[in-house]
Amino acid sequence: MGLQYMDPDGKEEELPKGVQYYSSRREMPKRIQKYWSQRHDLFSLYDEGIWLTDDAWFGVTPEVVAGQMAQDIGEHVSGQKTVIIDCFAGAGGNAIAFALSERWDRIFAIEKDPAALACAKHNAMIYGVDKKIFWIEGDCFTEIKKRFKGCGMEKDAVIFASPPWGGPEYAGDEIFDLSKMEPYSLDHLYQSFSKLTKEVVLYLPRTSDLNQLAEYAPKNRKLDVIHYNMSDYSKGLCAYFGGFQFG
Repeated sequence: MGLQYMDPDGKEEELPKGVQYYSSRREMPKRIQKYWSQRHDLFSLYDEGIWLTDDAWFGVTPEVVAGQMAQDIGEHVSGQKTVIIDCFAGAGGNAIAFALSERWDRIFAIEKDPAALACAKHNAMIYGVDKKIFWIEGDCFTEIKKRFKGCGMEKDAVIFASPPWGGPEYAGDEIFDLSKMEPYSLDHLYQSFSKLTKEVVLYLPRTSDLNQLAEYAPKNRKLDVIHYNMSDYSKGLCAYFGGFQFG
């Protein structure tokens, strides 16, 4: 029998393999206990029964940050762009924010980890937006080629990606080398996604090497890079490739 979960209404159900709902700090593995105090920053509705994998505690975008990014992406790209593809959906923080923004006709959330995808679907249901998102289990690079390339979506789509940064250890780097980001380097991400659309947004570590990002700036233009803060502390930055207009 798997782990049992009791939702806020008192209904008991079995959690999918790899999925957790912690109701106290002491239930958590020691390596992630320090994130317990951030649970309502990650999801304001955490107490309603938010599911997370253990890795999602340090991988999910905080709700306020996800909401601001969703607003910025929607406001500063052409109105012709009506489809957004979240390539590393994880536990669903960004996909939920895109759905709550009501900016997009279609939202696709791709995630290869079945446990994380189960979390994302469940969490989106808690926020009332699960039916607004198309869920895809698989490798985002493969799925983009298979499902989207050559189907005329290039003119409509924006790709958003919050790729793995290599775990919490990245924070020890004064300047983060994006060519060594694991398991996907900056160049791999950009080259892969820009084959579908030029409008690509990458959410990256706050210490990312800006000189490396500048190499991808359009001719005679600067690349827009925005830090997203909580309590005056940068949680990360977004690099906006393609036709975004920030003025």
